[in-house]
Amino acid sequence: MFLLVQRFGELMRKLWNPRNFKAHVSPHEMLQAVVLCSKKKFQITKQGDGVEFLSWFLNALNSALGGTKKKKTIVTEVFQGSMRIFTKKLPHPDLPAEEKEQLLHNEEYQETMLEAPFMYLTLDLPTAPLYKDEKEQLIIPQVPLFSILAKFNGLTEKEYKTYKENFLKRFQLTQLPPYLIFCIKRFTKNNFFVEKNPTIVNFPITNVDLREYLAEEFQNVHKNTTYDLVANIVHDGKPNEGSYRIHVLHHGTGKWYELQDLQVTDILPQMITLSEAYIQIWKRRDDEEKNQQGA
Repeated sequence: MFLLVQRFGELMRKLWNPRNFKAHVSPHEMLQAVVLCSKKKFQITKQGDGVEFLSWFLNALNSALGGTKKKKTIVTEVFQGSMRIFTKKLPHPDLPAEEKEQLLHNEEYQETMLEAPFMYLTLDLPTAPLYKDEKEQLIIPQVPLFSILAKFNGLTEKEYKTYKENFLKRFQLTQLPPYLIFCIKRFTKNNFFVEKNPTIVNFPITNVDLREYLAEEFQNVHKNTTYDLVANIVHDGKPNEGSYRIHVLHHGTGKWYELQDLQVTDILPQMITLSEAYIQIWKRRDDEEKNQQGA
């Protein structure tokens, strides 16, 4: 696994080398290390899933750098936050009401709380409606970012089903990292096929304050809770095919660029919000940036 760290480090140093002779850098050695270290789960010739790759890559880098529950690495310092997960077991829906009522008093059905780290937050989209407009075009629904962030307000309960049991869960954040990753759950897999939810998420590009999603006793510990978008990864097309595009902020100029394979074009910030965002990276503002914004 350390080969992955070496190759990634080399690629970063080449990218950021001010004395770089060429204006381009080949990621080939890094990609070969990905194929090798993932035991061919991710391949150069075959498109993989962005969220699956991101999750594997961050965890692989962290463990190769010696990261454990107690030992932090550059990966966890940058991306890892923590949350409380409240879980309550539900009685089987087919049971009589009286029996359900009795079971709810058992210890097994009491709410439990677990503190857990996260590298990214998964945001669930509402089910896309299937109705069409008068021109027989499918209407693409839209949802505000803050509606899907409500999952983490400590109050919103969601039912989770396993093969045998049903649970109610709610989530509340306790620590926000310097860089926060959102993964918008667009794909649902069942036994036969993968479905894609085309819902557009309406989000501001700057000034997203996440203080209200922190448990109250942790709000004072966090000086800054405001984030600005720095990267937006989009999936276009069908679930098993399709293509990826990336919108990335160039900090030096404050301009946004769209990258697709070797094509790089500039893009207006307001166009970014019209895309089927799949993965987003947000950067927490520090005091200096806050002062600049205020000025």
